[in-house]
Amino acid sequence: MIRRTTIDAGRAVARATTGVVGNVVAWALPPRCPGCATPVAADHRFCAACWSGLRLLAPPWCAGCNRPFAFDRGDGARCGQCLADPPRHQGVRAAVAYGPVARQLALKLKYGRRIGIAATMAERMMPGVPGGLDLLVPVPLHRWRLWSRGYNQAALIAAALHRRSGVVHDPFVLIRRRQTVALKGMGRGDRRKAVAGAFAVVDRQRVRGKAVGLVDDVFTSGATATACTRTLLAAGAASVTILCWARVIDDDDRPDYAD
Repeated sequence: MIRRTTIDAGRAVARATTGVVGNVVAWALPPRCPGCATPVAADHRFCAACWSGLRLLAPPWCAGCNRPFAFDRGDGARCGQCLADPPRHQGVRAAVAYGPVARQLALKLKYGRRIGIAATMAERMMPGVPGGLDLLVPVPLHRWRLWSRGYNQAALIAAALHRRSGVVHDPFVLIRRRQTVALKGMGRGDRRKAVAGAFAVVDRQRVRGKAVGLVDDVFTSGATATACTRTLLAAGAASVTILCWARVIDDDDRPDYAD
């Protein structure tokens, strides 16, 4: 009885100590806006200025690629590009349109080693993740790029989505088997040629019959996503849906960087 009382008292002291330490840490290191570092109420929250600078994406949108429409065109309506060249993927589920604030977060994650931003992105991406996915696969980096950077930002986002959704995450099944040139400044056709044949599935059994969510940070022209989609479908995947933090809506907003 004495031993049990001692254990219970020890646990109570531990809980109290943890609470005090947590309060001190929260006071000394308050949550900050991922866009501008202004103190905010909770982790992964944006300040009012940064939040107003984000354009959240939601219907009405193209039934083929989820490009947003200015008004509802009816069920099954497709944009001109999807009518001319239907995508093989099941749509691009992006959290926000690419713009100054979205760009800032992408740069901080990609080059600034602010890896915690991957969780912030995943938090905003979750409402757009469709039901029925079996597997999350990040767009891979070439091994030289991975070694120099130290991490794959798409894999960090995919891991954060896995923790929130429970969908299996496999960061190694899709590989970039050759290093591709930077796509900046290329036209659509040249971009597709640059990444053609650049990807491979290492084990078809891991994707066969699976509904795959292909994860990336920013969707620009779609050349890389299209090449990855073709590779996954050729390996036996049942379907591929693109999941990303931001997508370029206006061509003038295209990023000045690319993997």
